[in-house]
Amino acid sequence: MDDGEVSVRELRQNLSVCLRRVREGESLAVTSRGERVAVLGPVDGGSLLDRLTAEGRISLPREPWADGPDLGPIDETRPSLTDMLLQMRDEQDRSSPWTPRP
Repeated sequence: MDDGEVSVRELRQNLSVCLRRVREGESLAVTSRGERVAVLGPVDGGSLLDRLTAEGRISLPREPWADGPDLGPIDETRPSLTDMLLQMRDEQDRSSPWTPRP
């Protein structure tokens, strides 16, 4: 087997050897007909968040989360935002020249 690269055939024949190499921290690229199709790598004990941070794909916040302003109690007498949006959509549909009228 080449260092860091293994064919599908070699992987089938030497699975336990490949898994031992991966367990020891090595990543292996799996090839099929000379084309890389997968990468076998060790599983870190950390969470997905830890792995993404370590890979540099995300960054953690610099400051702790701050709660937004207190908006007070909900006024049950006023229509909800959803109701208001549905009403606006209904009014827009009625005024559209493309909407068939009954």
